[in-house]
Amino acid sequence: MTDFSFFQGKKVLLTGHTGFKGSWLSRILCLAGAELIGYSLCSKKEISLFELADVKSRMVHIAGDIRDIDHLKQVFDKYHPEIVIHMAAQPLVRESYQDPVYTYQTNVIGTVNLLECVRLSGCVKSLLNVTTDKVYLNREWPWGYRENEQLDGFDPYSNSKSCSELITHSYRNSFFEDIDTAISTARAGNVIGGGDFAKDRIIPDCVRSVKFNKVMEVRNPHSTRPYQHVLEPLFAYLMIVQKQYENRSYAGWYNVGPDDCDCVTTGDLVDLFRQKWGNDFCWKTNADPNAPHEANFLKLDCSLIKSVFNWQPTWHIDQAMEKIVEWTNVWMQGGDIPKEMDREILEFMKGLR
Repeated sequence: MTDFSFFQGKKVLLTGHTGFKGSWLSRILCLAGAELIGYSLCSKKEISLFELADVKSRMVHIAGDIRDIDHLKQVFDKYHPEIVIHMAAQPLVRESYQDPVYTYQTNVIGTVNLLECVRLSGCVKSLLNVTTDKVYLNREWPWGYRENEQLDGFDPYSNSKSCSELITHSYRNSFFEDIDTAISTARAGNVIGGGDFAKDRIIPDCVRSVKFNKVMEVRNPHSTRPYQHVLEPLFAYLMIVQKQYENRSYAGWYNVGPDDCDCVTTGDLVDLFRQKWGNDFCWKTNADPNAPHEANFLKLDCSLIKSVFNWQPTWHIDQAMEKIVEWTNVWMQGGDIPKEMDREILEFMKGLR
């Protein structure tokens, strides 16, 4: 698994560092002693996990748009990163219906810009492009999708991430076959965890319901998704980045998802939150017949990453929900968020196998 000491002193460029996953990963990399450079738009949310995580003073924080290739290239020329983790994205399905042009510009052209800067810089040894489990042509199969399945996401967000995968494949084949730069993509499932304040996500909606003492409305309680705690894919990303840095043969396309027991319906997930939180939380179904299309069933087959790296999930859904409730209680009581994040990170690391 991940060797934390590997990242000590390594120059790491992380795009999208102010987002939910990016904020957690920034905290991890700062703990590991990396020379971290973050490149991202500033969060527009009323509550920012990046600000709560208190990592800005421990890294190089650059406010930048992944669509701006000239600015991005200046960052590469100045800092010469040896590791790049690309997570900058428009990450929401429903928002992609509202603004498909911005979604494609960010997720597709942004990927081209990032790869072009890597190609021209000559300093990057290990690059990971983080996409999504939604890149696959979803046939609503009862079994998990493998990495060799057809890529053809339905909605603008999912499709833009399919395009990002294909662009990465093309760049690797066209420009990096004879260059000492290892390139992979990671297709992660639905991540949950403390500090997610996004719109139209199930756990943030649960938290808002308890904070404002309102009944939660669930659109699709019977939709099945592969849920995993945010630390699961983040440590898998670091594992891939490290292994391919040391040996290019590890570069590839990897699903990163939970075991079958953690592929649950939205209704079951909300019930689990209620079980952990207490009886003062309640929800109801409020299906919108005019809502844009969303998949009903989606599951990943993670045999490849398990076989190649001997990787296994660490926290199952029950423990993941316990951590969400613990984090939320600290936040709602005005507690020490950086301390809580570090506590969860270190506890997670103890369980790595």
